[in-house]
Amino acid sequence: MAEGRPSITAQGAAILRAAHQLLDEPKILEDPLALSIIGKNSESLVRADPERYSRSRALRASVAVRSRYAEDRLEAAIARGVRQYVLLGAGLDTFAYRNPHPGSLLRVFEVDHPATQFWKRERLREAEIAIPDSLRFAPIDFERQTLADGLAGAGFDATKPAYFSMLGVAIYLTTSALMETLRFVASLPVGTEIVFSYSVPASLLTENQRAARENSARAVLEIGEPWISFYEPSVLEADLQGLGFGTVVDLGPEETNQRYFKDRADGLRVSGGRLMRAGV
Repeated sequence: MAEGRPSITAQGAAILRAAHQLLDEPKILEDPLALSIIGKNSESLVRADPERYSRSRALRASVAVRSRYAEDRLEAAIARGVRQYVLLGAGLDTFAYRNPHPGSLLRVFEVDHPATQFWKRERLREAEIAIPDSLRFAPIDFERQTLADGLAGAGFDATKPAYFSMLGVAIYLTTSALMETLRFVASLPVGTEIVFSYSVPASLLTENQRAARENSARAVLEIGEPWISFYEPSVLEADLQGLGFGTVVDLGPEETNQRYFKDRADGLRVSGGRLMRAGV
């Protein structure tokens, strides 16, 4: 990402979540703030022609369902007593502003590149979305700062378990930066969990999936946010276990479609992308 510039792909993901609110029924992710958070100009364009701004249906489904899965796992974490939620690479995610839990039950930490976080706060002001007392911002450049230091400065308690999500981020990080982040999460107390999305190497894709990947990769390269890291599921699972995670669960497209898209009349479904859940 260019120095001092907010993430263009973060805006793209937010537009897909917004388009999902207008185009798909039933919704995989109920997000009443998805349209307003993208900014007045983008909101007007999406409302006028949501199909044009949602790109492929499969990609829209993938962006919506990864947030839904992360929030489903968050509820499970809260039920077992976790009181800290950390969004790594939060982008324009709106959970903190529609959080149904009081601050005494859940504190939310949004971690992102400083430029993207500043831009998000401008969007919040423009949309008149209040920042709740339960939210803390932690501006961090993953390639230059440690997650531990950034979170400590925001009031995160590393002596207690936490739940983390990292959606649409791993593909932009070097492997070393990702593993350092995961190593910190694995060092936290029992009960800690992380859900993150990742992509597999081209060799594991079908011909159609590879063609779609190449088109998308060219687009993000042109805007200066290239995809750089891909992982084989079995190798990634072994790496996570090596870091100290006791529970590792991989969710591929087939399982995702069975769980969230079964028997839909509109045929909405994902075609690629994976979600990994790792617990301490």
